[in-house]
Amino acid sequence: MTTTQKDPQDVVAHLGKLIHGIKVAMMTTVDTDGSLRSRPMWTYDKDFDGELWFFTNDHTHKVDEVEKDHHVSLAYSDPSKDRYVSVSGRCHLIRDKAKAKELWNPSLKAWFPQGLDDPNLALLRVSVEKAEYWDTPNSRMVQLVGFVKAVLTGEKYHPGDNQKLDRGAPTRHN
Repeated sequence: MTTTQKDPQDVVAHLGKLIHGIKVAMMTTVDTDGSLRSRPMWTYDKDFDGELWFFTNDHTHKVDEVEKDHHVSLAYSDPSKDRYVSVSGRCHLIRDKAKAKELWNPSLKAWFPQGLDDPNLALLRVSVEKAEYWDTPNSRMVQLVGFVKAVLTGEKYHPGDNQKLDRGAPTRHN
């Protein structure tokens, strides 16, 4: 893994690039009995600015959960490109027709047949507080050579980059 510290703005920008194109995140909420519950959520794909947006029906169990405990976790995964992102933050239910119109995509009609006029349509806004990513941008051949080198030399294998972002301050973990 790389050992250079990155500027917090660069880490946020890189997080956005890693998340971009991954359509579905697993959102984990705290259930009413304190257990963790995860479900797939379709992420609105826009420039990442520290907030993530999701469309939802405002009469769902997950809405009840985030209304009671705003802490959520989101996991993004793209194994074909060796991209993995974990974010956590606070989630709030937003009823804002203008924002919904800004984020609307016609394919959402599958979940909201009445479109933007659906009376149960709402948004979940996740304000990201912490994030961590694992990124292996090298080709499979470069990864294989690094793995074989580690096995032969006894050195630890470092396949790519791992960064943590905690309220704007990145820390590196190997």
